[in-house]
Amino acid sequence: MKRVMINTNSVGLVYRKKEFKRVLTTGNHWLGFGESVMTYDMAKTFFASELDVLLLNKDFEELVTTVEVADNELVLVYQNKNFMQVLTAGKYAFWKGLNKYSFVTANLDNYEIAADIDKNTIEKSKLSAHIRVFKVENYEKGLLIVDGNCEKIMEPGNYIFWKNRTVIHVLKTDMRQLNMEIIGQEILTKDKAQLRINFSTQYKVTDLMKALLENKEFDKQLYISIQLGLREVVGKMTFDELMENKHKISEAILNSCAGKAEGLGAKLLDCGVKDIILPGDIKEIMNQVLIAEKRAQANLITRREETASTRSLLNTAKLMEDNVMLYKLKEMEYVEKIAEKINTISLSGSGQIVDQLKQIFVK
Repeated sequence: MKRVMINTNSVGLVYRKKEFKRVLTTGNHWLGFGESVMTYDMAKTFFASELDVLLLNKDFEELVTTVEVADNELVLVYQNKNFMQVLTAGKYAFWKGLNKYSFVTANLDNYEIAADIDKNTIEKSKLSAHIRVFKVENYEKGLLIVDGNCEKIMEPGNYIFWKNRTVIHVLKTDMRQLNMEIIGQEILTKDKAQLRINFSTQYKVTDLMKALLENKEFDKQLYISIQLGLREVVGKMTFDELMENKHKISEAILNSCAGKAEGLGAKLLDCGVKDIILPGDIKEIMNQVLIAEKRAQANLITRREETASTRSLLNTAKLMEDNVMLYKLKEMEYVEKIAEKINTISLSGSGQIVDQLKQIFVK
């Protein structure tokens, strides 16, 4: 015989030759020959592989609350109103008395999480292995694809679904104004001049279904449409026409590609030529043309100024011819300018001063 003591909030299970015999509650007890006892803390979750056997004992059955979880279910366990753990398929037992347990069953046949499950519980790390999380940013929109079927348009926010055999995909796209760069396009003009053009386009997604479902990689298709449109427009223009009317390229692209963009679920907002890069030989010729034009302009300006100066001199001469006083003033003006460059001038007392100055300065 052996005496054992079971403490408060504990339970003892008596075994004899590994076979369950009876339950011991709080107090002192005697064990028979060959018997042993396993003590369990009622504050902790009960785990035992032979739970079905133990439940056959009425004393044990009255001490526990049993929970059975089917293959298509999860059970959320709350201890004293606080989330404690997640139960997957199987049978479980929880001690009665010390703690108050509550259980919420989630049906995994439905991928959506029921409204009666607290969102704070869903965010617990213990549930991370059983949920799928998708995030749609505030500048995005998405399509929810369930088992290959489009279910709904997803507005910005966080979406959480149960993990099950349902296949879920979320297709997202940016709804802001976007920019597309078409760089380094080598194109021949109508007169066979080879140019390299950098082109820029601004667009915005307007139809989510067309962009994500009806077209594969709509942005790449839009790129190719604009690229082909650019080649077509430039190929119909001569080099001189292109250099003089670059703005017409953007107008032509908007007109020709707007319908194609609409079919891709997007709208072209604006576009334009950023750079036209000329080959070395054409660049040299253009520089020579520019220099020649500037020289011609300079010669024209020079001749225009010379004509104006000559005309002014002629008008002055006519005035002086008709007016002796004006002639004298002009003569004094020239004498003054000449005298500025002479250090000393000697004059005698006889004769007019002006006449003497004439003799000095005029041969």
